[in-house]
Amino acid sequence: MNTTRPRRIAGLSLIEVMIALLIGSLLVLGLVQVFSASRTAYQLSEGMSRTQENARFAMDYLQRDIRMAGHYGCVNDQSHLQTPGSLVTHFGATPAFGLDFGVSIQGYDASATAPAATVNLGSEAAGWSPALPAVITNLGPRPGSDILVLRYLYSEGAPVTGISGTGDQITVPAGRWDALTAGGVANPVLFGVADCSYADIFPGTVPGAGTVSLSAGFGLARRYTAQPAGQTVLYRAESLVYYIGNGASGEPALFRARFNGAAYTTEELVEGIENLQLLFGRDRVVDLTAQPPSGYIDNLNPASALPNTANDWRRVGMVEVGLLARSPNPAAAADPTAASRVQSLGVTFAPPADTRYRAGYEASVALRNRLYGN
Repeated sequence: MNTTRPRRIAGLSLIEVMIALLIGSLLVLGLVQVFSASRTAYQLSEGMSRTQENARFAMDYLQRDIRMAGHYGCVNDQSHLQTPGSLVTHFGATPAFGLDFGVSIQGYDASATAPAATVNLGSEAAGWSPALPAVITNLGPRPGSDILVLRYLYSEGAPVTGISGTGDQITVPAGRWDALTAGGVANPVLFGVADCSYADIFPGTVPGAGTVSLSAGFGLARRYTAQPAGQTVLYRAESLVYYIGNGASGEPALFRARFNGAAYTTEELVEGIENLQLLFGRDRVVDLTAQPPSGYIDNLNPASALPNTANDWRRVGMVEVGLLARSPNPAAAADPTAASRVQSLGVTFAPPADTRYRAGYEASVALRNRLYGN
């Protein structure tokens, strides 16, 4: 008789399998949570880095050009305008907007963006105060953002070595010509020649490096040739507009438009800049035609609060700049509550629930060419 005992089958019970599945699920869930938290932290860090980087570049562009407002050679525009006839713009009694070099700085305040206002991003109010000229409207600025206009002579120039007998051609050392094409302007068309007494701004052509021919009908006085060698300098004249527009990628961006004598040509500078706010500090002296500026800035207002006259813009000696920058990609959890709002120069921005990181940046910029005594 066969008395062999049956073999027991080894394996896992249903309860053991279920416990194993539960433990495995918990481990996988933990890994997913760790991965998700790491991804969120990475997106936030990247969004913050991109936002800070873009804002730094944008503020650098603005600060550099704002500081140049009022530069008209050896002395500033205030000094020239206080001496009748020492600043000649050669563009007629009513020059085109881009050629009004008698006004070095002016701004346009976006509707409903005064300090203490709240702006709902994505549904900003249309319009500016004062009303935009057609040449700026044609640039397509985004509503809800201020606009800045600057006119001045570029920081670098070339010493004048000769002026023709009729004053219609200027020569400078060919080796110094790059001073007139710096900053990415290969073919300048607006120029200024200045010494410590006079400044003339005019359109011109360049027949060759080292020579500028004034456009037909224009001519300089002989007064410059009597100055000491090296004191008369030829500059590139700059007429710029800073505004926020829609960039090539569809993102909002800081734009700079340069007037070429007939129209503005635009260049996208920095993407991700969603809003620009400006406040203008004016000298306490109201009528600069009667007395020089005091050097004390005690009026700080948006452009909409200024009378928008040439004399009033001459009082501006400082500009406060506020930028709102956003990340190019989603970078944070959606938070449509007040906790997600950002401020810039007293304006509160209420963002949509698009999960982008946003931050405000501010700077006060002195117009060094309008500091008292310069």
